[in-house]
Amino acid sequence: MGLAGADSVQVVDESRSSATDGLTHCAPPMPAYIDAVEQRLLDDPLLLGDIAEAVGGPFHVLFPERVAVNVEAFQSAFTVAGVDGFVYFGKKANKAACVVRACAESGAGVDVASTGELVAALAQGVRGEDLMVTGPAKSDDLLWLAARHRALIAIDAVDELDRLAALDLPARIVLRVLPEGSTSRFGLDRRELEQTIGAIAPGGPISLSGFSFHLPGYDATARAEQAAALVDHCLRARSEGHPADIISIGGGFGVDYLDADSWSRFRETLSDNWFHGSAPAEDYYPYHFPAPGADMLSAVLAHNGLVKRLRDNGIRLAVEPGRALLDRAGSSVFRVQGVKTRTAQGHPYDILTVDGTSLSLSEQWFASEYLPDPVLWPQRPGATTPSCVGATTCLESDLLSRRRIPLPRRARVGDLLIYPNTAGYQMDSNESPFHELPLPPKVVLRERADRLRWTLDTTSR
Repeated sequence: MGLAGADSVQVVDESRSSATDGLTHCAPPMPAYIDAVEQRLLDDPLLLGDIAEAVGGPFHVLFPERVAVNVEAFQSAFTVAGVDGFVYFGKKANKAACVVRACAESGAGVDVASTGELVAALAQGVRGEDLMVTGPAKSDDLLWLAARHRALIAIDAVDELDRLAALDLPARIVLRVLPEGSTSRFGLDRRELEQTIGAIAPGGPISLSGFSFHLPGYDATARAEQAAALVDHCLRARSEGHPADIISIGGGFGVDYLDADSWSRFRETLSDNWFHGSAPAEDYYPYHFPAPGADMLSAVLAHNGLVKRLRDNGIRLAVEPGRALLDRAGSSVFRVQGVKTRTAQGHPYDILTVDGTSLSLSEQWFASEYLPDPVLWPQRPGATTPSCVGATTCLESDLLSRRRIPLPRRARVGDLLIYPNTAGYQMDSNESPFHELPLPPKVVLRERADRLRWTLDTTSR
């Protein structure tokens, strides 16, 4: 089920790795897996430059055909296991219309948490019955619109169910369960769950379709065991006359950005000396994930007889991946506006200033660092040059890359830096027109037999 093979490439420049040996002020190379379409874009001698000239400023590139591949991998995991399953895209991970359209065309639904997200999903062809509405303390407008479109509503609190009932509309719901021992502010604890189930009349306008949960982290076993607990909830609810034939295990399916050797080398030799200014905290996303995405779903299904319990009881398993459906489906492009040289431990390194801000690379705003190396374009010969990347604002902390990255040559003004695999949360979580800088538009790239073709996503028009 893994997608790294024929669909992706990873270019490892051995000369870069050897060139950093003995340099205590430079991080080791961390080349990302890159989708084949993106590699075709990077190899084209003109296209990136043409897009940059036409669009101006920083921009994001999206590959919706890759989204379809990722959706199909999750669907295949269900098929292989012989389980009735359904995929909802966690829309908060990316706002692009082309992503939602790709999900609709691939038979996936969308997980939304606002009226704006719901309307945007409908506009791209997602049917109301294929929407999952999540989030805490939903507004009355959102509850009304979701019920009108027969969306599946995840109820997070007792008073939320009361407000839904007051609308006097037919509605399909799942109850979000607070896992035992969790301190999350989301979900219903055992007492609230009993109270809520008791308030739903079997055969009434509100249909208890099942249960859901969300877990932090990326533990397949924990998800499987919690899923089994939800099966038990469904069986008890059925005994009281409710349909209860759906469980949702949420998202949190890991993404594999880097090969195992690069990730272990970074973790085992991590040094504060690699970073300009202060190093970030060590709470890094697990950038190497041995069983990512659909493979993690397969591991959940394979645990402790879960598949048999789902089949025997006619229960549909829903998932709500965000980042995993966007794996290798987009990148962020910045133009180099300035280059200056500094020294660390007696060695020179460059500080690049690009035309965007770290608000468009969201990991930086979580006291962490986005680790996959950016690609310097165009390709030219040169010597490995340790470089960190600053933004165009007047904030000292506004850095896209605090670590000194071993770029294959010295960057020049006008070059482009392409941060790979940023479609999942990176390009959309914290964007802001700070300094009245425009938000980076989204460019949609599609592969055709004769050439790559691009247009602006409707969110950018």
